[in-house]
Amino acid sequence: MLKQLSIYAENKKGVMQNITGILKNEDINILGSVTNDSAEYGIVRMVVSDPDKAKEALIAAGYLCHVIDVIGVEVEDKTGNLNDLLLTLKDSNVSVDYLYLSFNRDSGKPIMVFHTEDTMEVRACLKFYKSRILSGQQCCAHRINIKKFYIINIKY
Repeated sequence: MLKQLSIYAENKKGVMQNITGILKNEDINILGSVTNDSAEYGIVRMVVSDPDKAKEALIAAGYLCHVIDVIGVEVEDKTGNLNDLLLTLKDSNVSVDYLYLSFNRDSGKPIMVFHTEDTMEVRACLKFYKSRILSGQQCCAHRINIKKFYIINIKY
């Protein structure tokens, strides 16, 4: 399963640079991310090359972090594919909590990273709709081999 690092951080100048600096010093590549902010705190969600090592380094620096399972779906880069993916999930009564974009550095195709409460249901849903499940060990990495990274390749 694809792992996502969530970082709870104060919403102030220099925090993102500090987080990315810590990851850089640990030789951890950021493969996709999204930031949600509020007045005082924000959540930075990232797919990184080594989520457990990133979590340890960030916790040591005083950040509150956790790692959760997310789904990565590789889609063709064409108009309407995200809508088609979300419609497929909606038709199967699957709720998507949030999503963001990454990309497959080998194929150049977009990867929609999303969180849902029932990842196994999503995998079954997309497999039913003739999706192919790949175990791409270098699918979303640049110079880094990610183990246990699964991309669901969906074509419409």
